[in-house]
Amino acid sequence: MSLSAVPVRLSTLDPGFEAQFAARLHWAADTDAAIEHRVADILADVQKRGDAAVLAYTERFDGLVATRVSELELTQADFKAAFDALPAAQKAALEASARRVRSYHEAQKKAGGESWSYRDEDGTLLGQKVTPLDRVGIYVPGGKAAYPSSLIMNAVPAHVAGVQDIIMVVPTPVRGSVATGGSGAATSTRGERNDLVLAAAYVAGVTRAFTIGGAQAVAALAYGTETVPKVDKITGPGNAYVASAKKRVFGTVGIDMIAGPSEILVLADGSTPAEWVAMDLFSQAEHDELAQSILLCPDAAFIAEVQREIDRLLPTMPRAAIIAKSLNDRGALIQTRSMEEACAISNRIAPEHLEISSNDPHRWEPLLKHAGAIFLGAYTSESLGDYCAGPNHVLPTSGTARFSSPLGVYDFQKRSSLIEVSQAGAQNLGKIAAEMAYGEGLQAHARAAELRLKVVPPMRGGA
Repeated sequence: MSLSAVPVRLSTLDPGFEAQFAARLHWAADTDAAIEHRVADILADVQKRGDAAVLAYTERFDGLVATRVSELELTQADFKAAFDALPAAQKAALEASARRVRSYHEAQKKAGGESWSYRDEDGTLLGQKVTPLDRVGIYVPGGKAAYPSSLIMNAVPAHVAGVQDIIMVVPTPVRGSVATGGSGAATSTRGERNDLVLAAAYVAGVTRAFTIGGAQAVAALAYGTETVPKVDKITGPGNAYVASAKKRVFGTVGIDMIAGPSEILVLADGSTPAEWVAMDLFSQAEHDELAQSILLCPDAAFIAEVQREIDRLLPTMPRAAIIAKSLNDRGALIQTRSMEEACAISNRIAPEHLEISSNDPHRWEPLLKHAGAIFLGAYTSESLGDYCAGPNHVLPTSGTARFSSPLGVYDFQKRSSLIEVSQAGAQNLGKIAAEMAYGEGLQAHARAAELRLKVVPPMRGGA
């Protein structure tokens, strides 16, 4: 049986467009009650029993048997050996990716991630002290889903920010275990490790790593165990159990975001080869069946040409079944009245990835307010951003680009306000503060400010 991918065809000229558009965009991030309940139990168990619980769940779900969590720790020698074993081309690609990502995030840190201060007319010093987090945890999917690029995108900005300890958790399930879709009967003292992931850990500078995964790994990082150190923040993608666990531990630790299905929106004026556009739509659709790929274009003939390229190219794709279901269920080819209207619709969607496939992308970029990443021009495929362009590929999804940003150096830093009020400044600020404090009924606040007015006591010597 041959597969077909026919994204819904919409037009803003159609009186029913708004309803059809809303239906196509709808995605319910419904939580599975069974998963939520199980995750809550796992978190509580790890918090209570520490290493023992981590070992039990690792054997139960991953089939990985160990008597101590230290046996599940990967070493720097493991990272180096994996890197050395790679073909030269893969080594070069990993190093080039990390180098470009590092360069971008160094520029990002310089632009807005450094401490600053100034003195006002009274000599009062005001500023901000920017310091890195002490320790972060990075969750890296394992088994069938191995993403060395995500490891680089999480670890490198942490390094640039100045984080000293970067703790990686990566499941290495045994073939036939529950985590790999098996019965769970298969067990071993060594799971399936991905050399590209370990090599990426070497290139990106991961400090320590443990072959644990799932909610139990998130719990170990959030609460700490006898062996796994407690971290300040957890970043990185994972399955539904990982996402649920991250939500539940937020507050005990920081988290990056809870990501939904991957998205791409292509704004096309018809000047880019239709084959390129079709493949860019495929690049997100191949992630999973819930991924969303949308084309906005004022040229009906070009939209039809893109559909013909979809038909032609789909049989050549190894993940054709996933692409077809994604495009059929959530894809859309939308004809707009103009590129200006296409930009307005894009702002309503606030996509994760936004390609401006045009000969003059800088004409349209100023009209675009909401997107995780904006790719300018026909040669800027979204896939380049995933691996090696430089900006981070961890991006807000499901419309959250309206109020959130890509992962960056700033996610691995915290900011402290600096205030040093001069004697002259206290005379001015004290009156303002006292007046406001009395208005709020906070007399001690007011008196603390007033005590510093006019009469200045001698300062005691400090240690």
